[in-house]
Order: sequence, then C-alpha cells, then structure tokens
Amino acid sequence: MKSKILFLYQRLWLYLVLGTSFLIACNREGKIEDTPTSGTIKISVDEAFEPIIDSHVYAFQKLYKYAKVNPSYKSEAETVKDLLQDSARLVVISRPLTNEEKEVFVQQKITPRVTKIAIDGVALITHPSNTDTTFSMDELKDIFTGKTNSWKQLNPASKLSDITIVFDNTGSSTARYITDSVTNKQPLPKNTFAAKTNKALIDYVAQTPNALGVIGVNWISDFDDTTAISFLRKIKVAAVSNNPDKTVTDSYVQPFQGYLAQESYPLRRNVYIVSREARAGLGTGFASFVAGDKGQRIILKSGLVPATMPVRIVSIKE
Repeated sequence: MKSKILFLYQRLWLYLVLGTSFLIACNREGKIEDTPTSGTIKISVDEAFEPIIDSHVYAFQKLYKYAKVNPSYKSEAETVKDLLQDSARLVVISRPLTNEEKEVFVQQKITPRVTKIAIDGVALITHPSNTDTTFSMDELKDIFTGKTNSWKQLNPASKLSDITIVFDNTGSSTARYITDSVTNKQPLPKNTFAAKTNKALIDYVAQTPNALGVIGVNWISDFDDTTAISFLRKIKVAAVSNNPDKTVTDSYVQPFQGYLAQESYPLRRNVYIVSREARAGLGTGFASFVAGDKGQRIILKSGLVPATMPVRIVSIKE
C-alpha cells in the first residue's frame, strides 16, 4: 500500500514539474517561447558584416540543432529601425546606440544589452590598373569633402581623371563612419553614389578604373574563403597612413588583422551586438555564442580582431 502511495506521489510530482516547465516556456498567449539554444529568431544585421555573421549562424545551428536564426541583411539605418520598432530582437551594427535611440528604450522601459564582439575596419579599394593606392588621412578628408575630385590632383602623372566614390548602399554604415571619423560631419560630395550591395560595389570598382570603393574589411579579410579571394583578384586594396608626409612609406598600411590589432590602420571601428530581449531567449544564446570562445575563434579566423581574445603578432626581420 505504501509503495502504491509513493508511486502516485512521484507521478504527481512529475506532472507538476512538467506543467511548471511548460508554463515557464510559454508566453501569455500560450505560444511556446524560444530558449537560449532552441526555437526561432529573426535578427537584423548590417550588410557590411554578412560574411562573418553567416559563419556564426552556420556554426551555432550546427551546435544547437533545435535553434533557427534567420538573419536579414540591411543597411545600418534599416537595421537600427528594426531594433527600435521591435521587428528584430537582436541586431549587429558598428556603433553604440545614440542618446535619441536610448531614449526610445527608456520610453518602452527596456534596457538594451550591448556586446562588443569584434574590431573591424573600413577598406578602400581601387581598380587593378590604378597605380594610386596609398592615401594619407588628409588626402582622404579632401576626397570625401569634394576638395579633391580628380586623380590628377593626387598624382599629376595619373592617366585617370574624375574620382567616383562608391559606397554599398544608402543608409550605409561605412558612409556614416566616413562622415563621423574623416570629414568631421561634412556631407559627402556629389561624385558619390551607392551600389546597393557590397557585391555590386566590388563588381563596379573592378570594372571602373576611376572608382574609389569604400567597403567593410569583413568582405575581403578571410583568406580561407573562396568568395573573399575571388573579390581580391578583381580589385586592389589601398594602404592608409596618419602621417601626412608621403615620403614616410612604411607608415602606410592595409587593413590586415595585425594592423587593426595594433591600431596602425587608421580606419578602425568596433562591431556590436545589441539585444532588446528582456529574458534569456534565443537572441541571448546567440549573442553569448558569438562573444564566447567558439564565436571569437570564428572572428579570429575571418581576419577581424576578436573583442575578447588576444591576436598574436609575429614580426619577421630579414
């Protein structure tokens, strides 16, 4: 008799545990919510970081087979809009939130979580035939404010004429970065246009000798990626220096991982995950993965600088 009572008690306890777990996993409408390692979530990502986030989504879903992360790649402006309007619980962007954006969350009584995941760079690319592939920051300021609008102004011996500046899309994070960090908020000149996507930008520069493309380093940094290698075969990557003296040639560096880590390359920027999740859902799980050991190793392999892992820099002397 006692054993039967004990059996019934154990069954009742099991039902209570399962029922409580089900209620915890459900929202007020009775729909099952996602967990840090299962369920489905839509995220919005600045298109500049499509290659690296694709790698993270693939690895995360391989590790957690019940998780489905659906990234939508957009301009920075559209990505932030999705976050503010709750169209995406998590976004990947290259800047912290502004005071105005923080105020939106204050009104909604939400505290967004911001996680730095990497250090990226803004690369300048030119046509393979262009021999002018070194720029001082002073020269770039003149180009991006319209003071310099011809390749002959940079190099009288150049066979090229007018400079055509190309960004990835309207609302671009790279365009915003240039106006914030190079032109001191001055508007971009009339010889600027958007190619709509990063792939279209690379194709345009590869076909246009007088073009100067501005692109996130992430698209050309992974030397193990066949797509990045195919892009690099089409274009040249320019070197940039903080030193206005053009004769100091060793100060000009390309946006390689070591120079980004050493802060030798001037056009550097951080990459952030911003989440509006109020609970530990799938967005929290994905953010933790990207910021954790496995995710940071993916960033290291991609050619960017991880936020939490040291980069070993080896100097080779002849």
